[in-house]
Amino acid sequence: MTAEAPKAPEAPETPEAPENPEAPETPEAPETPEAPATSAAAAPTPGREALHFALRNGKLIAGLVVVVILLIAAVIGPMAFDHGPNEYVGPPAASPSGDYWMGTTMFGQDVFAQFLYGLRATFLVGVLGGGLAAIIGMVVGFVAGYLGGWIDEVLNMLTNIVLVLPALVVLMIANAYLGVRSVGVQALFIGLTSWPWAARAIRAQTFSLRTRDFVDLARLSGMRTPKIIFREIAPNMSSYLFMTFILLFGGAILVGASLDFIGLGPTEGVSLGLMLNNAARWSALQLGLWWWFIPPGAGITAIVGALYVMNVGLDEVFNPKLREM
Repeated sequence: MTAEAPKAPEAPETPEAPENPEAPETPEAPETPEAPATSAAAAPTPGREALHFALRNGKLIAGLVVVVILLIAAVIGPMAFDHGPNEYVGPPAASPSGDYWMGTTMFGQDVFAQFLYGLRATFLVGVLGGGLAAIIGMVVGFVAGYLGGWIDEVLNMLTNIVLVLPALVVLMIANAYLGVRSVGVQALFIGLTSWPWAARAIRAQTFSLRTRDFVDLARLSGMRTPKIIFREIAPNMSSYLFMTFILLFGGAILVGASLDFIGLGPTEGVSLGLMLNNAARWSALQLGLWWWFIPPGAGITAIVGALYVMNVGLDEVFNPKLREM
């Protein structure tokens, strides 16, 4: 008998997959947070970033505090008096005391009452005159800078004409020969003669923005010119426009005080410039009545100085190169 050849071992059977098995799911990669949410949380918005640096800027805070305190005094202060600023209520030339905090004039008028009423008139001239100049400057600057061509040439010629005019001399002549002088009329003349430099600066900024992609996209979408200017260009210049208004505000106060000091101020009421005019006319300095001329002079200096300090602070806030980290 011959030996049988050994059988080759059978390959192990592969286990069959169970019936109706659920295929094992490949473990999913962990979800990564969406990019927009992460970037929005990590990078603050421009408004919040500006507010962050504004709260840390000492110049801006100091100037704002001074302006707000004087503004509150101008709005609320006159309500505390039962007499007008030009009424004769006390002894003549009385020094400051508990009854009259800033003394009286040579005619017995309350200097403190005049100071608070004068603050109100000074702020009013600044807001009206500076606001009107800002509006005219923005309209002329935006239109000339965006449209260009012959419109730009005409508006630029008008701007240059007003720019070379001696504004103070024009205001002096107008006020001297005008029958009725008031705070409103004074602010109107100041606004009509103070806008050219703002218009030229805004025109230059508009020239640089009108060729940007977002402006071209708005133009291609059929948006009209006024909407492009005030919805696309102006918001990108908001910080610059606000700083321009502050400078015009302070300039209007200085021009108004100058007109008042030389006797061309309102014929009724009182302002800080008129207080200085009356003090100089009645020789307060020679007579030693320091409480008559120091408060209005200090008030004008404080308002204008605080506004310019605020402007420097805002420049540091909006200009990354000047920020104090």
